[in-house]
Amino acid sequence: MSKKINIGVMQGRLLPKYQGRYQAHPVDNWKPEFKLAKNKSLDCIEFILDYNDIEKNPLMNEEGIKEIKKEVNNSGVKVLSVCADYFMEAPFHKDNEHEISKSQNILKRLIDSSVMIGIENIIIPCVDQSSLKVQDFEKFILNIKELINYAEKKSINICLETDLPPKEFKNLIESFPNTNIKVNYDIGNSASLGYNIIEEFQYYGKYISDVHIKDRLLNGGSVELGTGNADFNSLLYELTKINYSGLIILQAYRDDQGLNIFNKQYEFFINKFKKLI
Repeated sequence: MSKKINIGVMQGRLLPKYQGRYQAHPVDNWKPEFKLAKNKSLDCIEFILDYNDIEKNPLMNEEGIKEIKKEVNNSGVKVLSVCADYFMEAPFHKDNEHEISKSQNILKRLIDSSVMIGIENIIIPCVDQSSLKVQDFEKFILNIKELINYAEKKSINICLETDLPPKEFKNLIESFPNTNIKVNYDIGNSASLGYNIIEEFQYYGKYISDVHIKDRLLNGGSVELGTGNADFNSLLYELTKINYSGLIILQAYRDDQGLNIFNKQYEFFINKFKKLI
C-alpha cells in the first residue's frame, strides 16, 4: 500500500447508548471515547453530526472545535471523517425550501469546521428516510452543487451513502464535475439490499474513500460481524485490487453497553482484514 489505511470507529460504539439511541453523538460524554479508541490502537473516530441537539455538537462552535483538537492531540486518535446524520432528517432533495436552506447553511458550517479539525471526509447519508431515487437527482444536484464546489476549494471530500443500485449510483457521482465527490461504501447495507460487491466495485470502486464495516441480514437489520450476509472475503479482495488507501470505519452491531461487543467484533475484523491493514 502506498498510503496507510486509517482504521477507526463510529462515534459512540465504544460507549453505552446515548439516551437509548442506536447511533448518536453522545452530547457531554464524547471525550472518554478518545482514550478508549487509543487503548484499542485505533487511528480515528468518525464523528456524528445529529439533527437532534445540533448546536450542542462541538463541531458547530469554535470552543467545541478547540476541545476536539485538544482530545486529538492528547490521544493521538484523529477525527478524519464526519457521518452527517443530520441530513437524513433534512435531506437536500425534499420539497421544503426552508429546510433545504437550513441544510445548506449547516453543511457550509460543517465544511468550515472540518478544515480547522483536519477532517477529510463528510459523509452524507441518503438512505432510509432520506433515500435518494433517480427522479430526485436533479433536485439533489441543484441544491448541493455549490457546496460541493465550496468543499472542493477547501480540499474536503463529500462522500455520498445511498441505497441506489450500482449503475445508478455511478451515474449520480458522475453527474458532478468535481473530483471531491466520493462514495461511502457500507458493506452491511449492501448485503441487506442484496447487491453484488464485485458489480458495485466495477461501477464505482474508484470513487470510494470511506468504508463502513457492519453486517446485516438480507432484507434485515444489523447483526454481529460474521453472522449475516455481508461478504467480507469479496470486500477484502476488491479493496486490495484497487489498492485502497481511504478510511475503514467500524460501524458494527452494538448493544446497550458498547465496549465488550465491539471488542469481540474487532477481533473478527482484525483476523479477516489483517492482509489489508
